[in-house]
Amino acid sequence: MENRAKTDFGKTFKDHLSKDDVNTKEKYLNNFLKKGFPSRKLENWKFSDLNQIIRNNIGELNFYNNFSNKNDLDSSILTNKFEHNKIVFINGKIEQIDFSSEDQKQIDIEKNRKIKIIKEENSLLDLNNAFNDNNYLVRIKSNYKLKKPLIVYHTTNKKLKSTNINLQLNFLLEKNSSLRIIDIFNEKSEKNFINIFYNFDLKKDAILKNYKIDYLKNNNIKYFYNNIDQDANSISETFILSSGSKFIKNEINCNLKDKYSSAFVNGIFSLEDQNHHEIRTTVKHLNENTKSYQLIKSVLNDKSKAVYQGKIYVDSIAQKTDGYQLSKAVLLNEDTEFNAKPELEIYADDVKCSHGSASGSLNENSIFYLRSRGLNYKEAKNLLIKGFLLDVIDKITDEEIKNFIKDTMGFKE
Repeated sequence: MENRAKTDFGKTFKDHLSKDDVNTKEKYLNNFLKKGFPSRKLENWKFSDLNQIIRNNIGELNFYNNFSNKNDLDSSILTNKFEHNKIVFINGKIEQIDFSSEDQKQIDIEKNRKIKIIKEENSLLDLNNAFNDNNYLVRIKSNYKLKKPLIVYHTTNKKLKSTNINLQLNFLLEKNSSLRIIDIFNEKSEKNFINIFYNFDLKKDAILKNYKIDYLKNNNIKYFYNNIDQDANSISETFILSSGSKFIKNEINCNLKDKYSSAFVNGIFSLEDQNHHEIRTTVKHLNENTKSYQLIKSVLNDKSKAVYQGKIYVDSIAQKTDGYQLSKAVLLNEDTEFNAKPELEIYADDVKCSHGSASGSLNENSIFYLRSRGLNYKEAKNLLIKGFLLDVIDKITDEEIKNFIKDTMGFKE
């Protein structure tokens, strides 16, 4: 891997980056090569050995990306369910940015931003910093609320195979601004490793609503890291629909830095075959009167596997913290696997925090009751699953996007 990564690094960047930029990226590349892909030796990866997953499903990985090539946009991937702004990634390269629904004076888009430094030992962030071509910053100016949602389309074409894609987006929401953003994944290629880093900086009274939808079947391996920094009275809402890919790990790192900031993380695993997905959340309450709520539900079939690791950290000055975390799983057969690792780390004494996890099969008494009302076994089972998952979807505060997700899952009434 080391020789391949260094060779592909040179092919990708040395012709069009400054010497300083190349040196910075080489530093991150060397950090990645020292640590490699995460394995079970790391506590945060004890349930998902990415090194083994890549080896078994991809084999030798190509790190080279030719960013000079223009990729044609297949318009069929664009949704027509509602009007929206858009950013389109094809094979890891931005091919379209469209904020035509908005007041252009209220949005800035800057290219080649400095790399965001996350104080965490994470080889995948090192890999991302080494190989992503451009960092973009989308700035929403003070007191501006986007009229339409932003959809970020992530797509690949059949030219791509056994390749590592790294991309990075930064969002700055200035005071009293708001952004609704939906990530939609629609890949035409197979057996790639996709590594995405998002950074959100929410200033006072800002509101972020972020929805990640991976629903279409594919054999790609994915890692998403989302860092959210929140100032006073800001609100973040994150929803994850994790279903389609061979493997996904979603990490949410949320820092409630100032008073009355709130974070809500809700997620659904809907898995079958041998798909293996994980959500890991870390919500840090770093000031007083902050609030967090987390609800993750899983429906697992065939030989699928889901993992939820959730941590609530409360600093010693974060009095009057309100933190809630719950995960529930329905296992539809004996070959499925659900692992949960809920954690509370609390250094303040005036707090209200709770966590819990439960898993089991569908209630046969409920199925019997529904069958006595005229439903067959399959209809009764599907109705119970729908009700179980709708509890999470109904936490979505945006009605337009809530209906879109219901429609995507076939739950639209």
